[in-house]
Amino acid sequence: EPERIIKANDPEFNFQFKYAKNFIKTSKYNVFTFIPLTLFEQFQRLANFYFLCLLVIQLIPITPLSPLTTAVPLLMVLSASAIKDGYDDYQRKRSDNQVNNRKAWVLRDGVKKEETWSKVVVGDIIYMENDAFVAADTLLLATSEPNGLCYIETSELDGETNLKCRQCLTETAEFSESDIGQFDGEINCEPPNNLLNKFEGNLIWNGNTYALDNDKILLRGCILRNTQWCYGIVIFAGRDTKLMMNSGKATFKRTSIDRLLNWLIIGIVIFLFGMCFLCGVASGIWENFKGYDFAEAFLPWDEHIPEGKADGAAFSAFLNFIGYIIVLQTVVPISLYVSVEIIRLAQSFLINWDEEMYYKKSDTYAKARTTTLNEELGQIEYIFSDKTGTLTQNIMTFNKCSIHAQCYGDVIDPDSGEILEVTEHTPSVDFSQNAYAEESFKFYDQNLLDKINSIEINDPQYEENFFRLLALCHTIMPEEKDDILEYHAQSPDEEALVGAARNFGFVFKSRTPNSINIIAKGNLEEYELLHILDFNNVRKRMSVILRRNGKICIYCKGADSIIYERLADGQDVLKKETQEHLNKYACEGLRTLVLAYKNISDEYYEEWKQKHYEASISLENREENVEAVYEEIEKNMLLI
Repeated sequence: EPERIIKANDPEFNFQFKYAKNFIKTSKYNVFTFIPLTLFEQFQRLANFYFLCLLVIQLIPITPLSPLTTAVPLLMVLSASAIKDGYDDYQRKRSDNQVNNRKAWVLRDGVKKEETWSKVVVGDIIYMENDAFVAADTLLLATSEPNGLCYIETSELDGETNLKCRQCLTETAEFSESDIGQFDGEINCEPPNNLLNKFEGNLIWNGNTYALDNDKILLRGCILRNTQWCYGIVIFAGRDTKLMMNSGKATFKRTSIDRLLNWLIIGIVIFLFGMCFLCGVASGIWENFKGYDFAEAFLPWDEHIPEGKADGAAFSAFLNFIGYIIVLQTVVPISLYVSVEIIRLAQSFLINWDEEMYYKKSDTYAKARTTTLNEELGQIEYIFSDKTGTLTQNIMTFNKCSIHAQCYGDVIDPDSGEILEVTEHTPSVDFSQNAYAEESFKFYDQNLLDKINSIEINDPQYEENFFRLLALCHTIMPEEKDDILEYHAQSPDEEALVGAARNFGFVFKSRTPNSINIIAKGNLEEYELLHILDFNNVRKRMSVILRRNGKICIYCKGADSIIYERLADGQDVLKKETQEHLNKYACEGLRTLVLAYKNISDEYYEEWKQKHYEASISLENREENVEAVYEEIEKNMLLI
């Protein structure tokens, strides 16, 4: 599938491509494959394979014991393991049925119908309400919120519980149910893949082409939050969804106990073969010196033993070697695996019944979803963590800043001039004159606030540009509840920076898809939002392009090494002094970033805008093309 083509409200067109339905299956077995697959997995255990080899040998009519002595225990072991695997797979199948039978509202022929998830197909338009799971990967068309916004929780996908914002195209944001029922747009997008943070596609409608990206997609497994309702068209369903493509197939997993048992079995088998080899050699020596003469006089050798003293003794030794293996086979403990499996099964029930792990708020008990990995619980060998607080509360606060090579944030002793350590008794700056200030915000250098207050509004200085950039360059969504302004941020970094600007008098007030409003020192400023140049782990920076009073400006924030490479010439002294402050902050354990800006002419912007549009609708190498266009405009900036 080189690309996916979908037409809204046209099931006949979409049916011809045989796209996967929304039915999922995570169980490993069915009626026909259960026996062969479970036998294949069980014989990967060395003890089982060893006893299978012994059973084959015993079927040759030269061994002293009946094949039943091996076949019966082996059959019991395989049956016990098969029953346990079958129980595990039955639990998976039951979970699949529960998910497949969830209900979803589907808009067909302009009428809402309730369907099970398994009957949802690509091209269907689905209706979702607050706190509902998203049934499939869908393109957002319209929502109950202003400006086509909706909020989702992605904990089932990436483990993050903070809300993320998604926004539909402005052209479809005001659609009513009847409009959506008549919508005939065509979607061309990438084929199914497992990249959770990437989506490339175009919407062709009314002769226009609109670029689609990940911010307009709701993935299966997300939960709709703080949004009354929304409509979306299914792009990927069932096994093609990004959630299922990341889950992989159920595999046979081995624990450290299993691997240890395999090595123990190998050691026991080597010991057994060595012992039987010595017994066979001793038997051959006895036959050569004593047994041949005894057999010739009293007990002739069987017909299958070669004539001649040496050859007969060697063959007899070989037969005795095999006989000793059969007789001494119980040295290898076949019941050991059964004992371990029974213990694991019992442990899984104990986990399910454990009152210590009961969560009262949601009435949830612990649930052992498999009975093969119990002893691995708590066996932590490595911890991989980033520095943003994966193992902590991940709280960010605004501490210090360097604005145009002037350092703010340190508490200076007026007598000695030395920097004092901030303690709970250190007096903080009073922001009470600011109606939007937060009581929880603490800053200890009065000089920065005095500098901001002394600047005339018509004479912008670097300090104002600093906080104006923090108030404008972000993806935070504001919300007013009971006359209290709250921010919904995707990262604590952004929340801390925008909160700092708010307390210093540059309040981010509201946003629409095409504008951002801030209150700068008591005056409302409205900016036309032309573009957001997103942050990602490769770019390590974020930019916004804004227009106000006919002037276009790009604001950029990001990692110091990245921003420094994109600064204009002639700022060497400023860069050097700022770098010294950056190094100082880093030595104190603070996270740092650099702010820069650039004014842009209308002619240059219009030319760049056309390049950006062409790159954003390309279906081949879109990410690389857009990155190259971003790179072009984020150059020759001025350091703030």
